[in-house]
Amino acid sequence: MVPRYTRPQMAAIWSPEERYRIWFEIEALAAEAMAQLGTIPAEAARVIREKGTPRAASIGPGAVEAIDAIERVTRHDVIAFLTWMQEGIGPEARFMHQGLTSSDVLDTCLAVQLTRAADLLIADVDAVLAALRQRAEEFRYTPTIGRSHGIHAEPSTFGLKLAGHYAEFARNRARLVAARAEIATCAISGPVGTFASVDPRVEEHVAGKLGLAVEPVSTQVIPRDRHAAFFAALAVVAAGVERLATEVRHLQRSEVREAEEFFHPGQKGSSAMPHKRNPVLSENLTGLARLVRGYVTPALENVTLWHERDISHSSVERVIAPDACIALDFALVRVAGMMEKLTVYPERMAANLESLGGVVHSQKVLLALTQAGLSREEAYAAVQAAAMATWTGLGKPGARSFAEHLLDNPAVAARLDAASLAAAMDPARDFSHVDTVFARVFTTV
Repeated sequence: MVPRYTRPQMAAIWSPEERYRIWFEIEALAAEAMAQLGTIPAEAARVIREKGTPRAASIGPGAVEAIDAIERVTRHDVIAFLTWMQEGIGPEARFMHQGLTSSDVLDTCLAVQLTRAADLLIADVDAVLAALRQRAEEFRYTPTIGRSHGIHAEPSTFGLKLAGHYAEFARNRARLVAARAEIATCAISGPVGTFASVDPRVEEHVAGKLGLAVEPVSTQVIPRDRHAAFFAALAVVAAGVERLATEVRHLQRSEVREAEEFFHPGQKGSSAMPHKRNPVLSENLTGLARLVRGYVTPALENVTLWHERDISHSSVERVIAPDACIALDFALVRVAGMMEKLTVYPERMAANLESLGGVVHSQKVLLALTQAGLSREEAYAAVQAAAMATWTGLGKPGARSFAEHLLDNPAVAARLDAASLAAAMDPARDFSHVDTVFARVFTTV
């Protein structure tokens, strides 16, 4: 991922320096377990740990280049790393990697990286949840128009709108927790996963020290359905990011202007038009979400490997693992900040709510008429006729309101007077039930 969309905390997990440090830790833990089992000398395990730890900790750009130089000859990254480590450890290094295969190190390392990345992403979602809850409570009873098909439907509240996004991100948090648990798996089982050259107790020791579970059947690689589920979970979270970003983009449209991204002092919206205040953050979030979702297909295709293993998945994961985690991390932090500072215009919401002359209250009038004795078919026809007449007259001289058109109809006027009609068309008529929804969302989710 390009630096523009990369936070240092997430980038550090995927740096080559950190990857090599994790490789060494896996090798050292395996050596310690083998020493306890008597497979290798205890002294060898001690030297590997004592000399290898500072060497691995000191890995920087120069060491990475040195390992890369060895790999250009060996054409094998794990062998290149082991060769470089041996230069600092000495003869005892020959007891590293005893009975292991490269995938034991690579797959276990990837599991460590993905679990660490998941921990960051879960913390990111927590920040999004905190921002959404605060703003939802702030606007719990603020009337706004609900829209279906992009068209004014019925009154709602802005707090209820945000509570819906909160509930979605709460579900997404649970998905990330589940994805983390599924990917947190260690495989130290040797070639083709038979444990013929390494005791299963070595795997159990390494897994326990790294906070991972053992892979029941590793086939030499950890089955990639786990990884596919992980990236699918990231994609669902990204979809939630885009849904919220799309809502903000719509609300910021000049014709709507019910809410907008905070416009910083000194910020410029356009190189040509000084008046512009564009939804650049939410548009950026939409693009990042597309990237994260795009990584699901290659992750699914990685599930099918030849027999006990091949490496067709390797090149894919070298790209999608860091990029998906980095992009989603950046997006979640951005969406949390955007919602914390979102500028909201309740007065504009009220104006938009009533901008169609009251037709958005059509269902309540329909219900009131049926309860007053009119058949549903007759009530629907009367209400729709009044609504269409209101729509047609909007913006024209002498335009009349929905209520006026309704009372022109003798069947309506015989059953509803102006006061009862006004009560049916009260924008806040049902908002007492918002408390019920909030109680469900913020106590059970």
